Amino acid sequence: MKILYFDCFSGISGDMILGAMLDAGVDEGLLRRELAKLPIDGYELQITKKQKNGITGTDVDVLLHHHEHEVGDHHHEHRNLHDIENIIDTSALDDHVKQTAKGIFMRLARAEAHIHGTSLDQIHFHEVGAIDSIIDITGAAICFHALKPDAVYASPLNVGSGFVKCQHGLLPVPAPAALELLRGVPIYSTDIDAELVTPTGAAVLSYICRQFGPMPLMNVERIGYGLGKRDLDIPNVLRIIIGEQSSSRRDEVAVLECNIDDMNPELYSYAMDRLFDSGALDVFYTPIMMKKDRPAVKITVLCRKGDEKKFSDILMKETSTLGVRSYYAERMTLPRHWVNVSTPWGTVRVKAAEYDGSVKYAPEYEDCARAAHNAGVPLRDVYQFALAEALKGALEHA
Repeated sequence: MKILYFDCFSGISGDMILGAMLDAGVDEGLLRRELAKLPIDGYELQITKKQKNGITGTDVDVLLHHHEHEVGDHHHEHRNLHDIENIIDTSALDDHVKQTAKGIFMRLARAEAHIHGTSLDQIHFHEVGAIDSIIDITGAAICFHALKPDAVYASPLNVGSGFVKCQHGLLPVPAPAALELLRGVPIYSTDIDAELVTPTGAAVLSYICRQFGPMPLMNVERIGYGLGKRDLDIPNVLRIIIGEQSSSRRDEVAVLECNIDDMNPELYSYAMDRLFDSGALDVFYTPIMMKKDRPAVKITVLCRKGDEKKFSDILMKETSTLGVRSYYAERMTLPRHWVNVSTPWGTVRVKAAEYDGSVKYAPEYEDCARAAHNAGVPLRDVYQFALAEALKGALEHA
């Protein structure tokens, strides 16, 4: 699965998105040819290689004739949502690009309408309705579909601090429209006195990205840097990382162990249930021989780091052990998902996990046992039928 990850340590804007995607390999000629399909003129697209804090990246600038981008200029163009949708719809752009560009503008319109307390048809986009933002947003849609990612992730956004000057005067950072677009998105502010997230950048990212957080496990293939216009203490760049999702995941877990040779065997089952109910990743028992040839059981608990005390307490309370040892271990796990299959005895869930092009299937025991008990058939019949159905489905979709 191809992953596109936005690393927004210095915020995000429309021109930074274009620069990063071009820097990561989107063909400049393709972008120019596609943008030329828009029925607008009065601009020049300038694309150059520059540096910020020693990092080389791509700088994109939409140079407007008549300086339409300047705040307070009487020649500044205002457009409503219908105007912009008409520009996009009457172009010769691909339908998928049109849908994405219009979806981003719709998000902007809804945010502006909410902030100004009015309806969508009454909204004039002001700065974001000018030619430069039409180019930024449509260009981002063109580049996004050129990259064809299967999933888009992003880091939490550094929004900056202070105030920004716009057509309504001085507004706090992040600007109200940008903040409205970032509902549900993790953001933070540093002591950088600048607007780092623009409404255009927030609209594009919140539309194409559905998950925010740490970088997922992947094999990096391409990296792109899109340069911002400010000179800051930190590099004013947007970094995007493109790669293939690894077929396995690695993390570190805590392992708890204790040896028991004097406990009523009936108590082991209850102890295991308590451990699993409390969130243990795994619990298992191993027969061992202790000193003086005493038969015993070693209880092993796998849990997340930081949960050692919780599970040590359960072992101390629910078993006869006098001590618990712990250590950390790295584990590799495969991503897995459930497949529901129909059997003559009801629906059974089958766990599927893929590794290096091969898929492992395992019918869920509890589902198979319930179906077998209710129908009065052997458990192995339900198990084998569910497994065969899962394999059959995989072959049909191959």
